[in-house]
Amino acid sequence: MASKSDPSKEPEAKKRKQVRVWVDGCFDMVHFGHANALRQAKALGDVLIVGVHSDKEVTRHKGIPVMSEKERYKMVRSIKWVDEVVEDVPYVTPVSILDEHNCDFCAHGDDITFAPDGSHSYQAIVDAGRFKTFKRTQGVSTTDLVGRMLLMTKEHFLDSEKEDIVAQSPVKKFAVNEMGAITITFLPLSTSQNPLGTNPYNGLFKFLRTSQRIIDFSGGTVKEPKSGDKVVYVAGDFDLFHVGHVAFLEKCLQFGNYIIIGLHEDRVVNSYKGRNFPIMNLHERVLGALACRYVSDVVIGAPYQIEEDLLDFFKVDFVVHGRTPIKPCHDGSDPYQVARDRGIFRQIDSNNPLTTNDIVHRIIRNRMKFEERNERKESVDKRGQESCES
Repeated sequence: MASKSDPSKEPEAKKRKQVRVWVDGCFDMVHFGHANALRQAKALGDVLIVGVHSDKEVTRHKGIPVMSEKERYKMVRSIKWVDEVVEDVPYVTPVSILDEHNCDFCAHGDDITFAPDGSHSYQAIVDAGRFKTFKRTQGVSTTDLVGRMLLMTKEHFLDSEKEDIVAQSPVKKFAVNEMGAITITFLPLSTSQNPLGTNPYNGLFKFLRTSQRIIDFSGGTVKEPKSGDKVVYVAGDFDLFHVGHVAFLEKCLQFGNYIIIGLHEDRVVNSYKGRNFPIMNLHERVLGALACRYVSDVVIGAPYQIEEDLLDFFKVDFVVHGRTPIKPCHDGSDPYQVARDRGIFRQIDSNNPLTTNDIVHRIIRNRMKFEERNERKESVDKRGQESCES
């Protein structure tokens, strides 16, 4: 007589198999476009595995990356939709890598890429029936951000009056399309020409700001801190959200498990950083911060001076700042004085010296190499498209 099956094991056997999704790329200068791509890819399954190319592989196929492979690996791991990171994967994705990591399919934006010889980078995956696409995030790319930084004149950024990167660049008026997206292309302005200190560079994009995108990045709803959670408040610009910021936020976890970032408005950032900062506008910086797995909430347009009402409203246990200099408020007061008086101010060293300034300097130093890289990429894409069409 056959024995009856154990009822306790039936639910386990009936559990749906997890769908594992593969995404790969360079992920150089990770921005909210990359994050949105990974968010969409994760939505196609249950577990997201991200393969990241090494410096050698990126240089061979696209040109030198802005960020090192170690920086890129760490940055991708910090994105909250990523479950696993595979280092040093091939530029042209083989079917075997999906099998090796038990992935059901590979996902990519609808802006499909091409290999240097003009072949389809994912053709083998497509032929195997294991390829899916999602919408590319319009209005931002690594090339776009590099362009914004290259537009920063050496006179304006390096305090040099001898060289001007964009001396011959045309000045164009802004235009608004039927969807409300704004595109602006124009020269940096001197202080006399631009007395408000506004940043022309964060106009170089076609980015439609919507509340839905913020909802998507916050996971549909922001979870309130639970009883027993320790709330940590940090403030700043978090411009070009990078691995230095990630290292700082990791250190902040020693003080609490619920981190709130207070993001300053563009004009406030410009007042203490000068030149043409921030590179990214407030809305872009919000998305960059929300994509980080260590960030629980973001205060959009946070006050520079941290007052009692803010600390009380968010029930802040600690206010943390890094080793960057603290600029006094307009009246000369310390923006962190209230937190100091309460005994909740902490200053820490992230042990990662990378700053937004450093990234801009990397771009400017390697300007010609990056321009050659971009020209080569455009040429490769064009040849690949022509090859596919013929």
